[in-house]
Amino acid sequence: MMDENSVAVEEPVVENKRNVAREQKPKRQPRYHVILWDDDDHSYEYVIMMMQALFGHDLQKGFQIAKEVDNNGRAICFTTTKEHAELKRDQIHAFGRDALIPRCQGSMKASIEPESSE
Repeated sequence: MMDENSVAVEEPVVENKRNVAREQKPKRQPRYHVILWDDDDHSYEYVIMMMQALFGHDLQKGFQIAKEVDNNGRAICFTTTKEHAELKRDQIHAFGRDALIPRCQGSMKASIEPESSE
């Protein structure tokens, strides 16, 4: 019997530890590709230098991206979270003109797109 000063306390529910761990597992953020678009106003050297400076790619990876963008019209430079991809796209847009090509007026074009879940 409870008197007027007593407080009812509910028994704690003990959940299976596996279920709790599964529910608390953080979801993976969607991934996005940073796409570099081809044009005739930027050299392979420019692309390689930009890939090294902005993405930390080595010379071989930079050349591979330069060749792919030249041959296919576009190349995936990097795959990351949306916010990071947006930053990298903006850094490409701000990289500046190619000093090796006199007609070059500015940076290359880039975009982001969701990574396909193939």
